[in-house]
Amino acid sequence: MEEKKKMQFNIIKSDPTDGHRGFGKGALSLDNVSPVIIDVDAGEAVIDVGAMHARSAVEKGIKFLPQKDEVPNGKPYWLVWVTIDRKEEGPYYAGVTACEMTVDREIRRGYKSLPEHVNRMDKSMKRHIIVDHMDQKSKQILTDFLRSHNEECWNNSPEELKQGLSIG
Repeated sequence: MEEKKKMQFNIIKSDPTDGHRGFGKGALSLDNVSPVIIDVDAGEAVIDVGAMHARSAVEKGIKFLPQKDEVPNGKPYWLVWVTIDRKEEGPYYAGVTACEMTVDREIRRGYKSLPEHVNRMDKSMKRHIIVDHMDQKSKQILTDFLRSHNEECWNNSPEELKQGLSIG
């Protein structure tokens, strides 16, 4: 018996629609998505590609629990999915979505909602802006990071992002 081909989620480096019309056409590309980890207490943000597979420096060695109150002394972090796209004016931050996370290194436990992290990555890839639920300090850290990382991207970004991150 011949096995039937199964549709799979593919991570593709090049354009999935470069003329190829066969099986798997239109598969998602994660090339333009970057995970940014915000350390709220330290006041800094870094790109950590390990977060694509829940293996960022912050997440390594931590067992994540589904209830935030199970990690009362957790240090606050944000995982922000940033998708970059290009329009006539140049590159811009097309999708920016934030997910909460806490980590207590002492007891090697943390809180995060894995379904939320996956859904927010998907929303970012679909050009959504979801940052309203972030605290003011974290919004400022993210704003400073996005601006300094690529001024042109920031300037070309939609007003929805700038208003969502506005302080005050």
